[in-house]
Amino acid sequence: MFDFSHSQSALRDAVTAAYRRDEAEAVADMLVQAQMSADEKAAAEKLARRLVTQVRAGRSKASGVDALMHEFSLSSEEGVALMCLAEALLRIPDNATRNKLIQDKLSGGNWQSHLNHSPSLFVNAAAWGLLITGKLTAANSGQNLGSALTRVVGKGGEPLIRKGVDYAMRLLGKQFVTGQTIEEALKNGKEREKSGYRFSFDMLGEAAMTQADADRYYQDYVHAIHAIGKDAAGAGVYEGNGISVKLSAIHPRYARAQHERVMAELLPRLKDLFLLAKQYDIGLNIDAEEANRLELSLDLMEALVSDPDLAGFNGIGFVVQAYQKRCPFVIDYLVDLARRNKQKLMIRLVKGAYWDSEVKWAQVDGLEGYPVYTRKVHTDVSYLACARKLLAAQDAVFPQFATHNAYTLAAIYQMGLGKDFEHQCLHGMGETLYDQVVGEQNLGRRCRIYAPVGTHETLLAYLVRRLLENGANSSFVNQIVDENVSIDDLVQCPLDAAAHTQGKMHAALPLPRNLYGQGRLNSLGVDLSNEAVLKQLEAQMNAAAQQSYAAAPLLAAGVDAQTEAAHEIRNPANQSDIVGTAEFIQTASVSEAVAAAKAVESSWAAVTPFE
Repeated sequence: MFDFSHSQSALRDAVTAAYRRDEAEAVADMLVQAQMSADEKAAAEKLARRLVTQVRAGRSKASGVDALMHEFSLSSEEGVALMCLAEALLRIPDNATRNKLIQDKLSGGNWQSHLNHSPSLFVNAAAWGLLITGKLTAANSGQNLGSALTRVVGKGGEPLIRKGVDYAMRLLGKQFVTGQTIEEALKNGKEREKSGYRFSFDMLGEAAMTQADADRYYQDYVHAIHAIGKDAAGAGVYEGNGISVKLSAIHPRYARAQHERVMAELLPRLKDLFLLAKQYDIGLNIDAEEANRLELSLDLMEALVSDPDLAGFNGIGFVVQAYQKRCPFVIDYLVDLARRNKQKLMIRLVKGAYWDSEVKWAQVDGLEGYPVYTRKVHTDVSYLACARKLLAAQDAVFPQFATHNAYTLAAIYQMGLGKDFEHQCLHGMGETLYDQVVGEQNLGRRCRIYAPVGTHETLLAYLVRRLLENGANSSFVNQIVDENVSIDDLVQCPLDAAAHTQGKMHAALPLPRNLYGQGRLNSLGVDLSNEAVLKQLEAQMNAAAQQSYAAAPLLAAGVDAQTEAAHEIRNPANQSDIVGTAEFIQTASVSEAVAAAKAVESSWAAVTPFE
């Protein structure tokens, strides 16, 4: 018998059912749930307008990442070159190939056009560095920079450039990473803590490929919890710093297909991390990952929240992504889980960072739909609807709202008047906006910074994800520093914008099955991370397993051949599973059967000549 699925509650069934929900249907539902009063809309727009104006006024003083993303956006050739370079360097093991890539990507860029184009000193320094690097790798560098520069190239060549790019990436990394070690990160964060900020640290490290990787990352988390806990000195879950854990980093097979192994191996280790966090009374959030891992994460949450050893601990956190159509149903499930176990959970609401991958995987697998919205404005509506759900469950949830969109921030502020929650932002990207929010001298709201910790070697994967998420010229992080985008456009209510789209999918994204247009359907895949699909597949396979198959020789008419006694055929993967029986022709009858078959073949050839 096959056992792929497991029993679920009605709320979990609702999560599964919404996996690849029709987008128009989902948006219509979210528009109702996110509805704002006229007073809320007016107040949110006024606040958002003030925030955007002040961010633009202080743009030259900013750390520069938002301005850098605007200057070298994914809409420019140079931005694409930088993106390709950063992404590809992740996968190139040897220096010779790295040299060729650097030469290819940087030599043709029009870096000079970006000089003194931004008021940010950081951006202009980066542009100068890229200009020099590009000139060094260009074939005509001698003509452009003279014989002195040519001599530098002759002496240093690509290794010099590689070092230069490495140094540039380290400079960029300082904008995104709080420190190379947790001790350094805690020290670097002290100044911002004085302003009222708190941190949720994340030990950088992408999905573990081996158990050795997982063990190393796990020890990094253990060490970090000790360091953060001692530094917090009993400040508590909400007033002190916390940590986020990426489950795929601490188990090498964190996938639905390995459900039994994950529950047996990862759950005890994860529980130990939470017990350690409970000892220090600091928050620990389970970070969001790809859509096909969501329900596996929920199974772990079910076990943790219902564990008596963690009873009364308010530091159990979970991250949900508003761009997933399942998001509101996940919140319903988590609120119910908290209430059933008399717990209060931290729920961080983000918009989502794997959009490109989710769309491509659905297309490759030929599935019936996408797990994410195809329009940014639909995600914005979903975010507001889910925020209302979280704010309405104050007894079970401490909401944490992570966004860099000024209107979303302002709308949350208005919805949350009189409610207990906190804002969150990414280190190096959101401070220019949230400096106007945190502290009694401003809006007086608590803000927590999601702060990666790690070396330059562990930075690139995280950096690529952030660039993909915010590097396009349609992203708010990009637009807020673009003077060509009017403030009126930036503070438009997404509820009004979504009413115009009527929830329709983006025209450039057909359903995965219709990827090739009218010519042919994409091949149909099986969604092996969908519990409903697994349950159906299990039923079909178990029904097939009940059938007993009998195989026998297929002989020409009139041949009376003798066969051996039938014998059992067993499943090679499970020797106790008898698939059926088979009988074979006796050796003495083979020549008679072959002769009869040739006779039949000759008679066919006489009637219908073969060509």
